[in-house]
Amino acid sequence: MTSGNDRRSTRFLHRPGVPPSTAPAYDCFVSEQTVLVVDDEEAIAEAVRARLESEGYRVVVALDGPEAIEAHREHQPDLVVLDLMLPGMDGLEVCKQIQRDRWTPVLMLTAKTEEADKVAGFAVGADDYLTKPFSLRELTIRVRAILRRVDRIEGVQDQETGPIELHGLNLDAARRRVEVDGEEIALTPLEFEILLALAREPGVVLSRDQLMDRVWGYRDYAGGRVVDSHVARIRRKLGEDGNDPRFIRTVHGVGYAFKE
Repeated sequence: MTSGNDRRSTRFLHRPGVPPSTAPAYDCFVSEQTVLVVDDEEAIAEAVRARLESEGYRVVVALDGPEAIEAHREHQPDLVVLDLMLPGMDGLEVCKQIQRDRWTPVLMLTAKTEEADKVAGFAVGADDYLTKPFSLRELTIRVRAILRRVDRIEGVQDQETGPIELHGLNLDAARRRVEVDGEEIALTPLEFEILLALAREPGVVLSRDQLMDRVWGYRDYAGGRVVDSHVARIRRKLGEDGNDPRFIRTVHGVGYAFKE
């Protein structure tokens, strides 16, 4: 039993339908998907916790960076909802550190509207972002879609086709591996899904909305910028020349296509 003076013990782990005051601090037999919510604003953290628990998720709450890293190691969540503007250790550093332990999808919450801040989040492994203030309904939609995608990635692997080989790129969907000229390229699961969606249909132009539908499972008004940021990162990892792309070409005003 943890001490009542331990400020973490009353909020670290909550079970759906169980009041926080009676929720056990540890439970190895919980089968629900786990979401780690990290926000220093307790009112926001509590509102998100209550909503996600009502949807059947197991929720762990942390109010600062060090607690978030500890909770991630201890509870191994399926998804992290992470505030960018944490005191002390900010959300970018937290995201970077938890991704070193093991890959975990991250939905970033930010009060900032500058594109550079969102791109910085993607650079350290965030999958998507929501700008504060946000609706709990929209957050729930994002959480569901991200977890569905993770289930798809970790479940039955692609059995429809063998490895895709084009222009020196080898993309093996079953093994989740990408090589360029024989050298393995480290992509995040989300980046892999984007590249796979394009490479499956060489020459076919996919709009940003179509990529949002196929990869993220939802659309939003900022979806185009999210797609562009991730495609830019994929291109850099593949060693693309922006003036003469080898793999992914931009169709201005529409979207992207894998070169035939």
